[in-house]
Amino acid sequence: MLAACAGGGGSGGTTPATPTGSKAAPPTRSAPQSTPPDPVESALAGMSVEEKVGQLFMPVLYGTSASSESGENQARYGAGTPAKVIRKYRLGGVILFPQNVRSAGQVVDLTNGMQRAARGVPLLVATDQENGLVARMSTLMTDFPGAGQIGATKDPSLSRAVAAATGKELRALGVNLDFAPVADVNVNPRNPVIGPRAFGDDPKKVARMVSEAVKGFDDAKVAATAKHFPGHGDTSVDSHTGLPVIKHTRAEWERIDAPPFRAAIAAGVDAVMSAHIVFPKLDPSGDPATLSKPILTGLLREKLGFKGVISTDALNMGGARTKYDDGEVAVRAVLAGADLLLMPNDLPKAHRAVLAAVKSGRISEQRLDQSVTRLLTLKQSKGLLAEAPVASAEEAARVLRSSEHRKLAARVSGD
Repeated sequence: MLAACAGGGGSGGTTPATPTGSKAAPPTRSAPQSTPPDPVESALAGMSVEEKVGQLFMPVLYGTSASSESGENQARYGAGTPAKVIRKYRLGGVILFPQNVRSAGQVVDLTNGMQRAARGVPLLVATDQENGLVARMSTLMTDFPGAGQIGATKDPSLSRAVAAATGKELRALGVNLDFAPVADVNVNPRNPVIGPRAFGDDPKKVARMVSEAVKGFDDAKVAATAKHFPGHGDTSVDSHTGLPVIKHTRAEWERIDAPPFRAAIAAGVDAVMSAHIVFPKLDPSGDPATLSKPILTGLLREKLGFKGVISTDALNMGGARTKYDDGEVAVRAVLAGADLLLMPNDLPKAHRAVLAAVKSGRISEQRLDQSVTRLLTLKQSKGLLAEAPVASAEEAARVLRSSEHRKLAARVSGD
């Protein structure tokens, strides 16, 4: 762009003449505007293959502080403290369970300490806070009703309000990803694993509730996860211990199971969790959806157009481990399209297997980079790459079980 001329002193603002015999000065150009580096691209470019593989894994760690020595950590991971495990495997995330929880201040110290241990790229710190039956942080947080009760109100705005309040409390504790909402349509009264965790048995109603919940978590700047794809609502087997088979036709899947996931994607859901279920009409291989490329890549990515993070359900569950060992399960999940490998039964074995698969070319570096890019993009969207997250005990004390949140819980419950 040409630089503006200096203003003249005469009427009309004419430019002073160039002195006789002198050459006119060449027009000057402003310095080119440098494009700021993309944080995701910069982070990816700075990673080794080992660091990229570490980003895929999200185990449960043992202890109530980042420096807690635990025999369980030592036995499972070959490192005694959460901080040492994070550094050893260059983890991309961790998931919290009740054994990690004592008090609000303690959880804040734990999450801050784990974030410091991550050093380079901040962690996704996750938990299962669905409310109701599944509420890992229940000793600290507002006792909100579960999805079944929210669905019974027939008021989607309450779904958004509860998700926003839940997310606000989680973020105050240093948790930035919730494995919620449940997007399953519970059409089987004998379902042993979903039941009231779902918003109901009407696909359209569930879709509206899920969509609003996704928006509520986004309001709180906490990542939401729609689960369990392609739909765990019509099972009579618990995938924690067995491998359920869904007998819906493709048309039944489109009508019953798909609408809440379509709604979640339309609402901008950050992540979708796979189910350890066999769905023969979607993939006749007999592999669970978690290990199925036709389901995770063909259906979720290509047909539904989901561009975010695909998380496995916990890989220590029986439904994921009926056909393959712990290393092969992790490799096949990545090949199927998963980005986040949640709670592998044997982290060292799974990590070695994925790393070996990348080095041998079975998992291409391009495929690995796709997953890491999606994980980094999620972190960037929640502000984690711009500034290392630090939770505040004072903020947690102000937000947790606030009078506003307790009134909302009472309103949903009809009290």
